[in-house]
Amino acid sequence: MEYPSIDALQQALAAHDYVADRQLSTSLFLALKLQKPLLLEGEAGVGKTEIAKTLARMQDRRLIRLQCYEGLDASTTMYEWNYTRQLLHIRALEGGAAGSALQSIFGPEFLIKRPLLEALESTDARAPILLIDELDRADDEFEAFLLELLSDWQITIPELGTIRAAIPPTVIITSNRTREIHDALKRRCLFQWIEYPSLQKELAIVRTRVPQVSEALGRQVVMFVQELRKIDLYKQPGVAETIDWAAALAALDSHALTIELIDDTLGALLKYQDDIAQVRGDGVRSLLGKIGAQ
Repeated sequence: MEYPSIDALQQALAAHDYVADRQLSTSLFLALKLQKPLLLEGEAGVGKTEIAKTLARMQDRRLIRLQCYEGLDASTTMYEWNYTRQLLHIRALEGGAAGSALQSIFGPEFLIKRPLLEALESTDARAPILLIDELDRADDEFEAFLLELLSDWQITIPELGTIRAAIPPTVIITSNRTREIHDALKRRCLFQWIEYPSLQKELAIVRTRVPQVSEALGRQVVMFVQELRKIDLYKQPGVAETIDWAAALAALDSHALTIELIDDTLGALLKYQDDIAQVRGDGVRSLLGKIGAQ
């Protein structure tokens, strides 16, 4: 599905509960138009992963997600051979020509497809969305596996040859920037840094994602989080935490922030005990005073 303009794409995202600014909408529009991978960097919880999920819903396309972690290699991301099935096939052919048996076991029917190969060989009417999530968590060497895929939409399997995508998938790569992504991979992508949102944008996100929160409480929540991000914390709360906290307050039938209410629910907003201890009590009182003055 193509969008005639950036504004049309931005409106479609909004219709699916994703509030995107002009810069992000432009990058996504170009990624779809040019069939280029899109690398999204930013702090955790600012909506990088959600953009791929939203795009899949918008276009009714399958989402194939590769969650990165240390130690990823070709067998866990591209393909591996089904050794048990190969062994059973060889035993079934015992007595025949060994060379013929060896040749027959390296066929597509013995191949276990992992996310990257699955994205290239998809038989869906529409190409899938391939989400390579938190690439910075993987080893540096894993990026080398991606270069052929992102350049030519193909993967080379020594026993079978080169497999190319009939229709290239839409690739969204995310990084929390715990390490730098190599230039060779960046050159193959469009790039967009996602900042923490402005007060008005974050308020619009809360209204969209947690509509049961009152206007007054929603504004208080966002203003509190915006002030909280100015404090030197181990982990600043992202938009995802703002949404979780607003939903938690709504579940408690809250109508306004109080020191006691915030102290009791900080675990929905902050995920490290040192941060909670730093903010609880006097810190909460000071932050409430600041948003009250505003």
